[in-house]
Amino acid sequence: MASDIVETEGLDPNFVAPSLLDETTELAEESGNAPEWQALPEIVSSQARSVKVLIAAQIFGSFGMGASASVAILLAQSVIDSEALAGVARTSLTLGAAVFGIPLAILATRRGRRFSLSSGWALGAVGALVLVLAAILSSAVLLIAGMLLFGAGTATGLQTRFSATDMALPKKRGRTLSYVVWFGLFGSVLGPNLGFPGEYVARWLGLPLLAGAFVLAALLLAVAAVLTLVFLRPDPLKVAQSHHAAAARVAAGANPVPATTVPSKKRGAFRTVLPAIWSIPTARFALIAVVVSHVSMVSLMTMTPVFMEMNGATVTLVGITISVHVLGMFAFAPLVGWASDRLGAPAVIVIGQVIFLGSAIAAIVIGPESTMLTPSLFLLGLGWSCGTVPGSILLSSSVPTEIRTTSQGVVDAVMNAVAALAALCSGPVFVLIGFSGLAIGVIILAAIVLATALVLPRAAWLPRS
Repeated sequence: MASDIVETEGLDPNFVAPSLLDETTELAEESGNAPEWQALPEIVSSQARSVKVLIAAQIFGSFGMGASASVAILLAQSVIDSEALAGVARTSLTLGAAVFGIPLAILATRRGRRFSLSSGWALGAVGALVLVLAAILSSAVLLIAGMLLFGAGTATGLQTRFSATDMALPKKRGRTLSYVVWFGLFGSVLGPNLGFPGEYVARWLGLPLLAGAFVLAALLLAVAAVLTLVFLRPDPLKVAQSHHAAAARVAAGANPVPATTVPSKKRGAFRTVLPAIWSIPTARFALIAVVVSHVSMVSLMTMTPVFMEMNGATVTLVGITISVHVLGMFAFAPLVGWASDRLGAPAVIVIGQVIFLGSAIAAIVIGPESTMLTPSLFLLGLGWSCGTVPGSILLSSSVPTEIRTTSQGVVDAVMNAVAALAALCSGPVFVLIGFSGLAIGVIILAAIVLATALVLPRAAWLPRS
């Protein structure tokens, strides 16, 4: 059977190796149900290889993107004197992730994950090089353009988590997705420290000190692009497309022949896919959970360093607090994925919102005692993990196969666009009603998700195990 797996690059997405199609048909006839093709030995082997490649690319990519958490902020402040414009430049990174989310998903639908992900990492590398030019020329225009392109790396990192589930068994999607999220921890923790080795690179190349970090970021993102382009074979999405098409033809009683149709442009249109997501109760709940969880995290986390500094916290304490927050976001992702598979995604999402409530209440009770915000920020990160991991899985399992990949891009785009708006608004809200006001906002957002969970169909709560 191993010889029956073929590289589908350049072939129609609906192509199926004949022997696999015959086996699919035979098993379907014997059992009366469509078999789980993901359990075939050669698929299991290909899935394991794909996950390893995706994890490796995620480590290098997230390491390179980690410069955005620290060095990019300093670069924006050094290039642009106006704090307002510097805020726009920093927000451009999140906007870039929103802008590139849908095109990369459509590209994946048409050309496969291998081409889409490698293109996204490459665009992020180009963005890093543009930021090097922005530092050299002190150009605000290049800074914003570089941030937008750099944001493609964020969009790619998000879509990598979905790529790991293309060939995964439904009952293992949560764990598989969470592994890729978990390995992003390495880059997220190490990446913000690129400034230190970047200074040596900058001196060696005769560049401004802040530019060196983005030289390293470009190299790391380029490595992620090459790893994906060279080693992500067979393409997991193309394999999944071929089997879904085979199952559809078997169910329709059609002859198993390669199809010649390709996804239409309308199928990838934002205006078409978003209403489709909204019309499905479980998909709508997943969309709300992912977007609201991300907004809750961004709105409170963005102003935490400012609040702590205003109350006398040292730079070291601020750094420790943010590191603990990142730990909460990523460290427990495998456990969250396992729980999503065993308990069901909606149940874990509800748990995540309760954790958000605990984080917000802790922030309000602590008040000006900024040295105690570390537990609150840890819970904030953990709540984010319990919202986005199961929410992503629930979305993928709720929408029709033909729009699944594009739906993933749409949700990521909406998530990043709303988060960018939340980041922009968090400053004025902080000035007007204080840090407690932001925490109250998190409580309101969590209540919205919990209220939405109450109207979910009973079947949606059943775990896929």
